[in-house]
Amino acid sequence: MASAIALTVGNGPISVFAFGVFIKPLEAEFGWSRASISAGLSLCGLFSALALPLVGGLMDRFGVRRPLMIAACLFALNIAAIGGTTNRVMFIALTAMSGLTGAAQSPLAYVKSISSQFDARRGLAIGIAMSGVGIGTAFVPLLVQWLINSFGWRAAYVGLGTLIFLLAVPIAATAIPDGPHKPPLTRNGASVATGMSIRAAIGSRVFWCLALAVFLASLTINGSLVHVVPMLIDRGWTPDSAASALAAAGLAGMIGRICVGFLIDRLFAPYVGGAFFLMATVGVLLLVENKAVIPGVVAVGLAAGAEIDIIGFLVSRYFGLNALGEIYGALFALFTIAAGLGPYLIGLSFTLTKAYDAGFSVAALLMFVAAITIVMLGPYRDKLHGATTREAGH
Repeated sequence: MASAIALTVGNGPISVFAFGVFIKPLEAEFGWSRASISAGLSLCGLFSALALPLVGGLMDRFGVRRPLMIAACLFALNIAAIGGTTNRVMFIALTAMSGLTGAAQSPLAYVKSISSQFDARRGLAIGIAMSGVGIGTAFVPLLVQWLINSFGWRAAYVGLGTLIFLLAVPIAATAIPDGPHKPPLTRNGASVATGMSIRAAIGSRVFWCLALAVFLASLTINGSLVHVVPMLIDRGWTPDSAASALAAAGLAGMIGRICVGFLIDRLFAPYVGGAFFLMATVGVLLLVENKAVIPGVVAVGLAAGAEIDIIGFLVSRYFGLNALGEIYGALFALFTIAAGLGPYLIGLSFTLTKAYDAGFSVAALLMFVAAITIVMLGPYRDKLHGATTREAGH
């Protein structure tokens, strides 16, 4: 529950999903194109990707708490500083830097901590924690829209920085278990704190299939959701109603995370992921056709609730706990690169075509490929659950 609260102001809700609400005000004040505004988010994803494997390695070695506390403080200051932007270079630089400062204030730290404490119901435990990302996705854009309407976009960034400091820092300091821990035990009393090294994992087919699925899903889901607000405003929606539509995606993500966590403890997780990714494919197509917008946003939101849970769970089941921080960090690095690249590519598509149809259509195709790829992972390699079985919970 502490992890869920802290993740409401994690890197995803703050850097990615709140970003779309700022696009119109920045466009209005500075006259920048949506592609150039989104470039800051793309660099944010790239910088986060560079930092995540390093952060994961530090947490494997020194524990979660200290890196998380330091990062949460720096992330809060960084986000607040964006409100002082005076030119495009400054905006892009500060937005990009939030990828570095926010790398630890991401699911990586919380998944690692939870995985060391839970085993048989690890999926549900991760799902409950990751529901905070859905809550943040639902309510942070609404808060940002209210702050912009009341005080302007600059004050909105300062408000977000303050919120990160008030929520994430105290939780990191007091409520997140820090290593070293006694590893969880199997029903036979054997330790499960074993697994592949990062080098062995990267040399496996499973790693690269999972990496491709993660990259394409993140590219599509984050690219689509970031541009939902400006797309709906272009179609005649008010800014408040457009932000409410994005809130629906966030609430769906919260529900999706808990449901996915429950399901992957009982069913073969790649099949669960494939089903949710197909759901997102349909959702993006609904947005392209401008039909049933809210169901489309909800479908994409449900998938957004699935991908982070499934990454952490599958890393623990295929590669073990020994180097979970580094392996998860590498995969989450690809996730964050795609999370930044997706909005940029869809923004570039809009800039070139003056419409979102082409960008969203390609995104739907990529999401379908992600769904096919994840179901091809093969049996778990976790010894607790059997190297040749597809059972997730027994």
